[in-house]
Amino acid sequence: MEQFLSWNISRELVTVIISALPIVELRGALPVAIYSFHMPWYEALCLSIIGNMLPVPPLLLFLEKLAKAASRCEWSKRVVNWVFEHTRRRGKVIEKYEKIGLMLFVAVPLPFTGAWTGSIAAFLLGLKFRYAFLSILFGVIIAGVIVTCLCLLVGWGR
Repeated sequence: MEQFLSWNISRELVTVIISALPIVELRGALPVAIYSFHMPWYEALCLSIIGNMLPVPPLLLFLEKLAKAASRCEWSKRVVNWVFEHTRRRGKVIEKYEKIGLMLFVAVPLPFTGAWTGSIAAFLLGLKFRYAFLSILFGVIIAGVIVTCLCLLVGWGR
């Protein structure tokens, strides 16, 4: 984080970048924005949602091509297969409830349940772009509200 700031990148852009990263997503960006950058919660929440949603359209539209390209190299093929298999195992709720299930899956603020994994699950289940995007968006918003509330509760107790 200090490295970004030493490059004169704004704290807002750092928040967007962190929230766009896989695994970390807005679950990591919100505490950084609120506690390290002393951003108002509503600004941190909006920037984190925007950043978390940035990779979703390319993932939904181009994941098949990316997976095929990655399969050419043995190491990346193993990584892709592991991610897909992990997502299939964790995606039972998505299979059962489809769009609502995808939203709930993304809304749970735990590792490997965010927008990246939700995009992969939507691709694997063949959900249409519009439904997948909206389900992931609402899930990201719910996760953002939960994480923001937790941040504010923790900060309030200091």
